[in-house]
Amino acid sequence: MKSFTRIARASPRVKASASLSAAGRLSTAGSIRCASNASSGEPLKKTPLYDFHVANGAKMVPFAGYHMPVQYSSLSLADSHHFTRNHASLFDVSHMVQHIFKGPAAAAFLEKVTPSSWSNVAPMSGKLTTFLWPGTGGIVDDTIVTRIGEDEFYVVTNGACLDKDTKYIDEELGKFGGDVQWTRLDGSGLVALQGPQAAEILSEVLATDINLKEFYFGNTVQAELKLADGGKTHPVLISRGGYTGEDGFEISFNGKLYPALESTVKAVESLIKTAGPERLQMAGLGARDSLRLEAGMCLYGHDLDDTTTPVEAGLSWIISPERRKAGGFHGAEIILPQLTPKSKGGSGVERRRVGFVVQGAPAREGAEIQKDGQTIGTITSGVPSPTLGKNIAMGYIKDGQHKAGTEVDVVVRGRKRQAVVTKMPFTPAKYWKAAA
Repeated sequence: MKSFTRIARASPRVKASASLSAAGRLSTAGSIRCASNASSGEPLKKTPLYDFHVANGAKMVPFAGYHMPVQYSSLSLADSHHFTRNHASLFDVSHMVQHIFKGPAAAAFLEKVTPSSWSNVAPMSGKLTTFLWPGTGGIVDDTIVTRIGEDEFYVVTNGACLDKDTKYIDEELGKFGGDVQWTRLDGSGLVALQGPQAAEILSEVLATDINLKEFYFGNTVQAELKLADGGKTHPVLISRGGYTGEDGFEISFNGKLYPALESTVKAVESLIKTAGPERLQMAGLGARDSLRLEAGMCLYGHDLDDTTTPVEAGLSWIISPERRKAGGFHGAEIILPQLTPKSKGGSGVERRRVGFVVQGAPAREGAEIQKDGQTIGTITSGVPSPTLGKNIAMGYIKDGQHKAGTEVDVVVRGRKRQAVVTKMPFTPAKYWKAAA
């Protein structure tokens, strides 16, 4: 895969080799669809774990330009979902794009293109945010940003948005002109260990002394892992968090500095062997989708897109308090007035992202939401919930109809199905957080 480094100053593109410090060793309904297969016509890529997936009975499907496992022959989708909620599962998320932004102006650049504050973020901690379009405040992509050094940030974006995000970042750096070095970590590995037994399992393979009881959601640490052959991995970046609503960790293998193809496979084999099948199973995209929807988490290209602002998407909490006062980020002139309802002098929003419980058949993306025969919204994601035994969905509904308990109809295959607006997450989050 092509990899590159972009240096943004008051100069045109220059070629440079990757040079990362020790601290940088890792931790649509709109016009562009970024939730499934890339449309460039290029051959599908393989993650470092492709051969491992095939050897272990994975059913592979095209996703985000990669061959990705949708499920494994050992478990049904529902069984895999339940196993994650009760024990732990390991997901290959190497299709996600990993980046490093480094330099004296890195925080300032990120504060230009996102609505979050970065200059005051504690080292080795991160949070969710969104890249934004100037002028509209629409969401380019959702992303996790982690401060891994004084002037260094580790960023993970959606794999299916690779081409769009690359063009966006390149153009924004060119306009910004500050001292920022951007390196895309192509050829890297990324796995997610998720579930109530995740910490227990990780503790058994750590070759670095880490007190996981004081390692909280959003924290990141550099560590080494024990391998089954008695060796150790190169330094990897471990972040506490994930996409399932369960406690868990994401482990990044930096392909710029180390042979990620070999080390990712060996680390996964070590985790599987150490935990045993009664505690840890591999899981694919199918279980990942139902787990994230129960957790109320968005999928770009379905629940978020270029035409949706963070306020409409129910993500106002990513806008830092100081940014609400000072602005200065892309789309602030649109987004900040939306924070105040029309009744209180602001612009408010016309629609809001909410959850639904749907009777009868499950509602899928594109299903109309109606009230008294009038269309008032659209479903963006929907699945049968294995945990709840009910059909759940999320979508956008007309402001004023968004309160929990509001009864509506959802048109599924030409038939109206009763539904009720429901608070998200649908299942309680189990993140490991410090006591309030």
